Amino acid sequence: MKERKSSLGKKKSPEGVNSNLVRGPIKKFAWLFILPTFASFCIGFIWPFLQGIYLSFCKFNVPSDAKWNGLENYVKVFNDAGFLNAFKNTAAFAVVTIIVINLLAFAIAYALTQKMRGSNLFRTVFFMPNLIGGVVLGYIWSMIFDGVLKQYSTYLTANPTYGFWGLVILVCWQQIGYMMIIYIAGLQAVPEDMLEAAKIDGASGSQTLFRVIIPNVMPAITTCTFLTLTNGFKLFDQNLALTGGMPSVMEAGAKINTTELLALNIYSTYNISKNYHGVAQAKAVIFFLLVAVLALTQQYATRSKEVQQ
Repeated sequence: MKERKSSLGKKKSPEGVNSNLVRGPIKKFAWLFILPTFASFCIGFIWPFLQGIYLSFCKFNVPSDAKWNGLENYVKVFNDAGFLNAFKNTAAFAVVTIIVINLLAFAIAYALTQKMRGSNLFRTVFFMPNLIGGVVLGYIWSMIFDGVLKQYSTYLTANPTYGFWGLVILVCWQQIGYMMIIYIAGLQAVPEDMLEAAKIDGASGSQTLFRVIIPNVMPAITTCTFLTLTNGFKLFDQNLALTGGMPSVMEAGAKINTTELLALNIYSTYNISKNYHGVAQAKAVIFFLLVAVLALTQQYATRSKEVQQ
């Protein structure tokens, strides 16, 4: 009885009363706070996305005069040799840049976390290229490559191989510093006691790297792989400024830009004529689905290897 009386006799603290008075109305009208953001998301993303899917089944010049034509746009897409060539280029480009950027970024980050002198200066220097716009970089590197190749009586857009590897070098130079920062954060989060335990157990440097450090850095690897994958597939401005898709060849009566990636191919298709706006929209829908599937697959594959701490 005494315990019951004491529990009944307890009074709520002023802090608790004030907290309930504040939280009650907020919980009740939470939707009012969420509504502006949700409305902006629907207007700025959901509605244009759904309209884009609808327009991919239409022939149009502007959305207001769209006329339904079924799967005709998608048939044209899969019969477009230029689109298939751009897909091959993009797939090859994404694979190469994912490997090169992540290996070099991790190597640099690992070196800069070994308590070397001037590491902060090196971090800044490596990160700076990421601050420069893609179009500016494209024109700068175009002049650099042409200046070098001029010594061999050729130029960047004379050969598709030159253009492809030139684009790889440009993007790697731009993005390695950004990925390096993410890897540095991951390396600094590795528990010191695990590193000390590995050292006490007599683990070599390579054993510590592959059995202790890399498993603990998997969240950073997941993030960087995702970013390099999506950046590789959606690359546009660097491709436009560096090569513009050149050089061009004729295959089966169709003009094919041999260094064109998917984003630039969609842009070029839209600008052919008003009759191709629907085809470009269909390509954009396919492009979105492709990137979404690849990104989700990559996220699942790498997250399954993360160490739970």
